[in-house]
Amino acid sequence: GLPIVGVPKTVDNDIAVTDVTFGFDTAVTVATEALDRLKTTAESHQRVLVVEVMGRHTGWIALHCGMAAGAHAIVVPERPFDIAELAAKVGERFAAGKRFAIVVAAEGAKPKTGTMDFDEGGRDVYGHERFAGIARQLSTELEKHLGKEARPVILGHLQRGGTPTAYDRVLATRFGWHAVEAVHRGEFGLMTALLGTDITMVPLAEAVETLKTVPAGRYAEAEVVM
Repeated sequence: GLPIVGVPKTVDNDIAVTDVTFGFDTAVTVATEALDRLKTTAESHQRVLVVEVMGRHTGWIALHCGMAAGAHAIVVPERPFDIAELAAKVGERFAAGKRFAIVVAAEGAKPKTGTMDFDEGGRDVYGHERFAGIARQLSTELEKHLGKEARPVILGHLQRGGTPTAYDRVLATRFGWHAVEAVHRGEFGLMTALLGTDITMVPLAEAVETLKTVPAGRYAEAEVVM
């Protein structure tokens, strides 16, 4: 019964009925810059670096920063991976004479059942899933398969702070303006949403009904780039 108007703010970009949430572009930019820097050290040490980014249930950040930085493999929660296939893909780089590889993993990514030893991490006192560190486990397995040194890098909460991008500042301002206008009109139970380039109002109930996950077609686009 409370008079509420919502705005979609999350770095995960997983809210339904809006194309983009504010915070997402900043998180992707931070992660992309980190990947660009890690390429240098990965090449100088001739290593595989498995970079873990945020994304408990969806792989939007991993997909976008991985594509933007030219990662050599990306694993996301929506698509369980086969460690043998992943190792073979990374191994192709070394076989072609390349000296390093970057693998981007969303924190919620998981292997296909039975393809590798995997620590689920259990549940916390509220029943939420806890993660045992996919980058750590994946780097250990890749090292076994490839015979190459592999190291985990966990970006963690670094992606959530700092200076927002210009895109996020403008998007948040537009959302805020439309939310306040809805309040003035007495239109409650709604959320601002970006559809294409337009801001529209959508029912809050629809926004929280399901998570917006990465569709199969979008992952296929990434495979063309990798």
